[in-house]
Amino acid sequence: MPKPENIKNCKVCNSILHGHYCSTCGHPIKLKRINGAYILSEIGSILNFDKGILFTIRELLLRPGLSVQQFILEDRNRLVKPIVFVILCSLVYTLAQQLLSFEDGYVNYGAEAESTATSIFQWISQHYGYSNILMAVFIALWIKVFFRKYGYNFFEILILLCFVMGMGMLLFAMAGAMDSIIELKIIDKGFLLGILYMAWAIGQFFGKKVWNYIKAFFAYMLGLMTFAFVILIIGHLIDLLWNK
Repeated sequence: MPKPENIKNCKVCNSILHGHYCSTCGHPIKLKRINGAYILSEIGSILNFDKGILFTIRELLLRPGLSVQQFILEDRNRLVKPIVFVILCSLVYTLAQQLLSFEDGYVNYGAEAESTATSIFQWISQHYGYSNILMAVFIALWIKVFFRKYGYNFFEILILLCFVMGMGMLLFAMAGAMDSIIELKIIDKGFLLGILYMAWAIGQFFGKKVWNYIKAFFAYMLGLMTFAFVILIIGHLIDLLWNK
């Protein structure tokens, strides 16, 4: 039997359409044209204080552990997506560092100018968005060891670190900006504050016990040291193979 001409199917799931939206997948029958109003709406959706970047920053400042727990276990729409968040925050830090020319103390490694390890660390300092994700892998491994009895899997811990390390980058950027603009020499204290924040946020995620905060601090620092050690090993091996 031929289908009546006035019946339309959803372009996404192929269900029969009734009204202005697909009852199965929610896709609109007709998309609005992209214009100035659409662009402003998209920008507003990112910056809005309901579920946008500002809301995410506020939640991560006030109750990071609880907020990330809710994101993982209850509601994935309350906060900005974790990968987007850490890359965006890292971009803010990189732009602030380049515009204000404050000392980059987050990843600072000195070695032979021609070594592969030095080149890798220089790449890291210029691509914090990707580098933070790589560092998070090593930190997550140590967190998994220190907090194995809590039952969170490796990928859930990575989500926690994306949010926490993103906030850390914003704190680093704020300290660097204050150091550069008003010549208030607090950049070292700012980096310490960022590290303490991350230890506090990670510890809070696993419960408000003093011992959890201590374990979170050591897990974070061991993760950074393991990451640096692996880079050194890789760089050294490449140099050995290249010079043969």
